[in-house]
Amino acid sequence: MNWLVAIFSGLSAGIIATAVQLALWWAALLPVTHMLLRDSRLAAAIVMGRSVLPPPVTFAWDVMLVATLIHLALSAAYGCALAPLISRLSLRRSMLAGAIFGLALFALNMYGFTLLFPWFDASRDWITVVAHVAFGMSAAVLYKQWQRFVL
Repeated sequence: MNWLVAIFSGLSAGIIATAVQLALWWAALLPVTHMLLRDSRLAAAIVMGRSVLPPPVTFAWDVMLVATLIHLALSAAYGCALAPLISRLSLRRSMLAGAIFGLALFALNMYGFTLLFPWFDASRDWITVVAHVAFGMSAAVLYKQWQRFVL
């Protein structure tokens, strides 16, 4: 187990999952900027409180910074949670485990966290499911590939 590789795999997978989500919003003809700003406010409200939630959904540096830091911190933590599960698996099995992990994260984030932060139910959709699966799979692949170079 390499914790530094796990952290960087999680951070990188968080960026990849965001790119997947942006691409899927675009492909689904959804207003990408609006969706990004909405989801940023949903995340930032965890720390900043409900005051950042009401419309209009506009760009605010403080909201984007807080949302980005929360997203990256959770990505790193989730990368560290996945790494022990896959550290001894083959790449193929790690990818499958990562996909299952992503589905579990979706359930945790969109159903578990909504008990504390009910506003997250706004982002329960197939695009968010796919983004979580992309996170798990990319975190697994990156961990397995980078682990070889660090050990």
